[in-house]
Amino acid sequence: MLWVTRWLWRRGSVSGRLARLLLLPPAWAYRGVTAVRAWSYGRHLLPQSIPTAPTVAVGNLTVGGSGKTPVASWIAAYYAERGIRPGIVLRGYGGDEGTVHRVLVPQAVVVEDPDRMAAAERAVQLGAEVIVLDDAYQRLDVSRDLNIAVVSAESSRAVPWTLPAGPWRESWRALRRADLVVITRKRAGQTVAQEVVERVRRTVPRAGIAVAHLAIRGLRNMRSGEHVALERLEGARVIASAGIGDPDAFAEQCRELGALVRLAPWRDHHRYSSSDVRRLLHAAGEVDYVVITEKDAAKLRSCWPAEAADPLVAALEVRWERGRAAVETALDTVAADIDTLLT
Repeated sequence: MLWVTRWLWRRGSVSGRLARLLLLPPAWAYRGVTAVRAWSYGRHLLPQSIPTAPTVAVGNLTVGGSGKTPVASWIAAYYAERGIRPGIVLRGYGGDEGTVHRVLVPQAVVVEDPDRMAAAERAVQLGAEVIVLDDAYQRLDVSRDLNIAVVSAESSRAVPWTLPAGPWRESWRALRRADLVVITRKRAGQTVAQEVVERVRRTVPRAGIAVAHLAIRGLRNMRSGEHVALERLEGARVIASAGIGDPDAFAEQCRELGALVRLAPWRDHHRYSSSDVRRLLHAAGEVDYVVITEKDAAKLRSCWPAEAADPLVAALEVRWERGRAAVETALDTVAADIDTLLT
């Protein structure tokens, strides 16, 4: 499945362009349905449930790879640092993102349930004072106080079609629902990110805009948790194993640390089989390190042989390059009525 989408959704391939032409009719139908649905919610023709706690929704317009999970965790950690207990609510598909949130924000109440409203209320019952809805930009049945769209700078190079002809869940015009747009970049340069900023500004001039660089900030052994200096990857031969939306970006992040990288890409939320683990162990014998993402660690930790050397887990850091003040102001406004907000 991964190689199909990489071939289909990238520009340049003649065969890919022909395949996309065949998929345009269902893509147009999909786009029409999502547009009508959003229009109906926007005019209150369809009902919305209102959580009993202040709510921030974080989501994207494309299928995976935008960095919404690190951004959602950063938001939850921001509240936790200010004495406000966050609840992180997500569908729980694949069983890895909830684990990642628990690792990154141990103070948070994490609830996984396809019924986001029920999950939000359960989080409140468990002590959450503010709700972060992860992957919820299209979950219009749940009201939110702040709507954040995460846009990957890398997606500016993707084909412009909605599913299944392209990676877009909604058209670019859907950004008009956003109160705040966070543009993330992994392998894209600042010039590309600025181009996306200008396009966003033309589309939603009233929305706040921020830019964040998602970079590897630390490494640790998967099971022991022992921290490993980033400098260890300088000149090292590395297998970058990534079951995420954009595996190529993870490989590039490892290269930025000076590693000599071979990529082992998997589809997003990939469940590792015993044969997958054997393949990684065989490849590990030819390199210095196997480096994996937080999402992959959630799956590999239970099936990695005890006698084998630990893979290194790469932790990402949200480095704000512009607009951090706008993000913090928006988050503080949502939580303004919570008595524990620190000043």
